Amino acid sequence: MTTELVQETCTPCRGGIPPLTAAEAARYHVEAPDWALLNDSRQIERTFWFANFREALTFVQRVGDLAESEHHHPDIAFGWGRATVSLQTKKIKGLHKTTSSWRRRLTSLPCNPAHKHVSSVRVPVDREH
Repeated sequence: MTTELVQETCTPCRGGIPPLTAAEAARYHVEAPDWALLNDSRQIERTFWFANFREALTFVQRVGDLAESEHHHPDIAFGWGRATVSLQTKKIKGLHKTTSSWRRRLTSLPCNPAHKHVSSVRVPVDREH
């Protein structure tokens, strides 16, 4: 769990590769406490907060570009001032060490200094925007 994981590319699982155990996932989670560890340690999720819709959309587009280049496609939900990204290696129905490296690349995407990142805290969104 060092910086070499940041440089690892996510290779699509071909099956037969076990997901991280709950203990292994917890070790990776220590390095990224701002990501929530969900679904019996099979998924990680983070909500990113932005100043407006345009910033959230730009972030989602960057995530999409990264996802296409890595062949690792997260679930993304976004709206005015927020984007929630959920990661799981779907082929193995869990997390893999490359999921952690992908998360690091996603978190290091260029962001406007005004961006405020908060982990999976659910707050009501003002629908009047």
